[in-house]
Amino acid sequence: MRDGFLKAAAATPDILVADCVHNREEIGKRVREMAEAGAKIMVFPELCLTGYTCGDLFWQELLLDRARGELHNLEQDLEDVEGLIFVGTPLEFNGKLYNTAAVISEGKVLGFVPKRHLPNYAEFYEARHFAAGGPMEGLVDWYGRKVPLGQNLLFTCPQMRGLTVAAEICEDLWAPNPPSIAHAMAGATLIVNLSASDEATGKDSYRRELVCGQSGRLICGYLYATAGNGESTQDLVFGAQNMIAENGTLLKEAKRFANETIYGVLDLQRLVGERRKNTTWEPAAVENYTVIPFHLTETETALERYFAPNPFVPSVKGDRDRRCDEILTMQAMGLKKRLEHTHSQCAVLGISGGLDSTLALLVTARAFDLCGLERDKIIAVTMPCFGTTDRTYNNACELTRRLGATLKEVDIKKAVLQHFEDIGHDFHDHSVTYENGQARERTQVIMDIANKFGGMVIGTGDLSELALGWATYNGDHMSMYGVNASVPKTLVRHLVRYYADTCGEEKLASILLDVLDTPVSPELLPPEDGVISQKTEDLVGPYELHDFFLYHMLRFQSSPAKIYRLAQKVFEGVYEDEVILKWLKKFYWRFFSQQFKRSCLPDGPKVGSVAVSPRGDLRMPSDACVRIWIDELEKL
Repeated sequence: MRDGFLKAAAATPDILVADCVHNREEIGKRVREMAEAGAKIMVFPELCLTGYTCGDLFWQELLLDRARGELHNLEQDLEDVEGLIFVGTPLEFNGKLYNTAAVISEGKVLGFVPKRHLPNYAEFYEARHFAAGGPMEGLVDWYGRKVPLGQNLLFTCPQMRGLTVAAEICEDLWAPNPPSIAHAMAGATLIVNLSASDEATGKDSYRRELVCGQSGRLICGYLYATAGNGESTQDLVFGAQNMIAENGTLLKEAKRFANETIYGVLDLQRLVGERRKNTTWEPAAVENYTVIPFHLTETETALERYFAPNPFVPSVKGDRDRRCDEILTMQAMGLKKRLEHTHSQCAVLGISGGLDSTLALLVTARAFDLCGLERDKIIAVTMPCFGTTDRTYNNACELTRRLGATLKEVDIKKAVLQHFEDIGHDFHDHSVTYENGQARERTQVIMDIANKFGGMVIGTGDLSELALGWATYNGDHMSMYGVNASVPKTLVRHLVRYYADTCGEEKLASILLDVLDTPVSPELLPPEDGVISQKTEDLVGPYELHDFFLYHMLRFQSSPAKIYRLAQKVFEGVYEDEVILKWLKKFYWRFFSQQFKRSCLPDGPKVGSVAVSPRGDLRMPSDACVRIWIDELEKL
């Protein structure tokens, strides 16, 4: 339960139609298994205490009495089980029969939620037996207690912030206006659905889309349990396609026709954060709802959930290739519009033989193709200085030629030395002045070349560098359009690799692969024996860690302690805990202290869900204090 994590389960028991004793025993057995596994919210299928396919047997008073009695036995059996348990059962009230979800916690039925939308078409004829439930039907006399019966019941847990549960039943989800909409707007962060959806060819895909779509639309968790083997097969077959979804993502799905119990760890803190920042999320008043508390002991929830080590990069190759092609096109389309709007005669960029400038050149070439312009109007400027190695220099030159751009070389050593003399800086002092003097000279060169030829300077810096402030202010930090501004370093690699894999030119692909194999470096310090001596990741930390930190901080507003916990799980065996903590502290310190660089960023296209443009996603003061974030990490 710490950090908003909650384990939930959906189970399909092995029932016998109309045998309430057997079904109660099977349900109880599954409950204890789920409780032993750490699940705190458990949902069973619609009418599972009797079986959904009882038909006209629902008119039999004996069956209804036995269902009532066995539900009471079940709540007594589960007195020692902590959690919120949803069991499907028929319930007679005020002369009407309802298809309900009985909600049990620590041996007590807390409420009954009736089904609102009763299908009475095709193979369904529920209106023959059941009455549609309303917002509040009344209080059921339940073994000496008054228990509410109604759609508008919210079950809240005081021990876990953000945990509010509501229920709907099968067809309710398929209706044009599902009850879950009102439930979520009234505060429910988790919707459970007790279902008995029969199988038909292709229906599983539509059912999955419904569950995932509703969880995404309502920014909630969605727990779906449906009937399976054991129901009557007189005319229908039930597949037990249990599912757990969160905000549009399917966390777990049962194998069909297997009567499985599935588990999923929901992140309620993430859901609450998403709702908080979504201005179109409009909560409704809860005066029409009955709020019922239930108790959970605060315990540690094991992170039995997959977290991507590279959250910006799809793990499946087909998805990754589609994403890469889409992003390259978005970058190129952004630049195309800017070139056309400014009537630029050419594009100018510094080419270093490193990853970022390589990607920028590839994007610029694609933009020129979209504009119908000749690529020789792209001026790629190589500006060797004190740290340039033969490897990067040769790759920069050969890449430019292979792409059909114009290569221009400007050796900036003399200009930088003259500048050092002008400001009284010792050439042997390899401090930040030594490094930034080179970066700013390069920016001056390409800006002036762009002015000379009526062109536009294309920025090469990526999202990861902007997050860390790993750019020279008014040096490589500045351009006229930054095509890589929202592309993190881990994704830059895959974009370049995708281009290499799909360009169809063996020599070009070979150059790109060598660029990928080159250590990331600004090359501002002299090489050692002709080899790069200044490696960025040795100085600021591994980019795969920083991109992970950045994603969870900005996309889901996760706290430093939560990010550290996730990183420990994801990078176990890759980085020691103290290494992760060291770079996480460095990340926060740099992110806050370097905001002034992001406050005046050039324009550039947003391509993903995380960006740091001061005009878009990140409105942050440049002098905000990082203390409370670092203090939380110091306590770990």
